[in-house]
Amino acid sequence: MSAYRDGGLFVVLSVLWGSSFVAIKAGLEHIPPVLFASLRYDIAGVCLLCYAAFATDRWLPRSRGDWTEVLVAAVLVIAVYNTFLFVGEQGVTSGVAAILVATSPILTTGFSRLLLPDSRLTPVGLLGLACGFVGVVLVAVPGSGAITVEDIVAPGLVFLAAMSVALGSVLLERTESSIGTEGAVAWSFVLGAVVMHATSGAIPGESVTDLTITTEAIIAVGYLAVLASVVGYVIYFGLLERLGAVDINLVSYAAPVVATVVGWLLLGETLEPLTVVGFCVIAVGFVLLKRRALAERSRTLRQTLAGSS
Repeated sequence: MSAYRDGGLFVVLSVLWGSSFVAIKAGLEHIPPVLFASLRYDIAGVCLLCYAAFATDRWLPRSRGDWTEVLVAAVLVIAVYNTFLFVGEQGVTSGVAAILVATSPILTTGFSRLLLPDSRLTPVGLLGLACGFVGVVLVAVPGSGAITVEDIVAPGLVFLAAMSVALGSVLLERTESSIGTEGAVAWSFVLGAVVMHATSGAIPGESVTDLTITTEAIIAVGYLAVLASVVGYVIYFGLLERLGAVDINLVSYAAPVVATVVGWLLLGETLEPLTVVGFCVIAVGFVLLKRRALAERSRTLRQTLAGSS
C-alpha cells in the first residue's frame, strides 16, 4: 500500500513543481522577476520555518557546519538559481524552462566528478554527460534555425540556474552538519529571500512601484509560495526519506511534461519539435548516468509490489 501512496505523492509533487513554471510565467506579466522570486520565498520561508520548528527538534543552525549548509543552499540553490530562472523565463516558455532545469541531475553528476575526489566518470557516464549538453543545445535552438545572441540569452540564463543548483547540491555533500533537512531548507528560504531582495534593490526596474497588484499576480505568488514551495517540500521530505535521491531526481523529468501541458492549457504555449527531441536526449543522458541506481531501484520496486500483491 505504501508503494501506491508514494507513487501518488510523486505524481502530486510532479504536478506542483511542473506547474510552478507556468505560475512563474504568468506572474512575470505583473511583477519584476527578482522581486517576484523574493516575495515567493518571503512567504515560503516563514511558513516552512514554522513547519520545521513543529516537525523536528533540529531546526536551528548551531554549528559552523550548520551555517555553512544553510548559506550554501541560500546563495546557490535559492538566490542564484531563482534569480537566473525568473529572469530567464521572461524569454522562454514554461516547458522549455522546465526542460533546461531538468539538466540539473546530470550537471550534479558532472560537478561531483570534478569536486568530489572519490567520484569518477566511466565512458558510459561521459556519454550521458555529453547527451545532457547536446540536449540543451537542441532545446535552446529556435524553431527557425537562425540563432542570434538574443535567442540564446534567456535559455542560457535558465541553464545557468540549473548549473547553480547542481553546484550547490554537490557543495552541500561536502558539508558536515547536524541540522535537520526541514530546518536547513527553511533557513535557506529565508536567507535566500534576503539575498534576492538585496539583488532586486540594485537592479533598475525592480522597485516595488513597478509591481502591479492583480488577482493573477496574487494567485501566482500564493501558488508558488504555499503549494509549490511549502506543500511541495513537505512531500519531498517524506519521499526523499522513503525512496531516496534517485527517485526524487525523476521529478525533474516529469515536471517538463506537466509544465508543457499546463502551459498549453492556460497560456497557449507550444513546444517546437526540436525541443521535444532535446528533452529526450537529456532524459537519455540521465538514464546513462544513473543506470545502475535506476536498475537497483527498479528491482526493489518490483519486489515491493510483488510482496504487497
